[in-house]
Amino acid sequence: MTASPSRILIVDGHPDVSSRHLVHTLVDAYAEGALAAGHEVRRVDVGALDFPLLRSAADWEHGVLPDTLKAAQDDIAWSQHIVLCFPLWMGDMPALLKGFLEQVARPGFAFHRDEQNPFGKKALGGRSARIVVTMGMPALLYRWYFRAHSIKSLERNILGFVGIAPVHETLIGLVDGLGEKGVAQWCAKLGKLGRQAA
Repeated sequence: MTASPSRILIVDGHPDVSSRHLVHTLVDAYAEGALAAGHEVRRVDVGALDFPLLRSAADWEHGVLPDTLKAAQDDIAWSQHIVLCFPLWMGDMPALLKGFLEQVARPGFAFHRDEQNPFGKKALGGRSARIVVTMGMPALLYRWYFRAHSIKSLERNILGFVGIAPVHETLIGLVDGLGEKGVAQWCAKLGKLGRQAA
């Protein structure tokens, strides 16, 4: 439980904004809980953003951040806690969310070059995160049989690389069979996490 209000950035990573999905409902529940507890909340809906995908290391290192992502990068800098919510697609995060993270986590913002350290200097330390993932398979199967490889990669190779820690996970499986009661139960859990800024 946090002792004082936190600045929370919620990233809705579902690429489809043409219809209502469980991810959108969960994001709303977390935001409502956080706001009710007095936390400051900003949101980024990745599916509503228009930006190009990176196609070269040179563009990532020396290119200009698209104007459509400057506000999102400002929100990351502002935040103390980041919530990433997305559906599992083909065992990983949707490509659009990955493209978003590649764009905003550029050198000079997310980390700084350091000749003494091949991994660079992490620039986003002091922030925690929660990853919320929905999936059709049982969450335990994904965690233990597939070893949650894509989540571990996100934690280690993206969030950890830029200094975001600790990172907690909420894995929601068998989503097609949740029904109204199951959705309500998960919304209650996400609302509680929002109130705790956890």
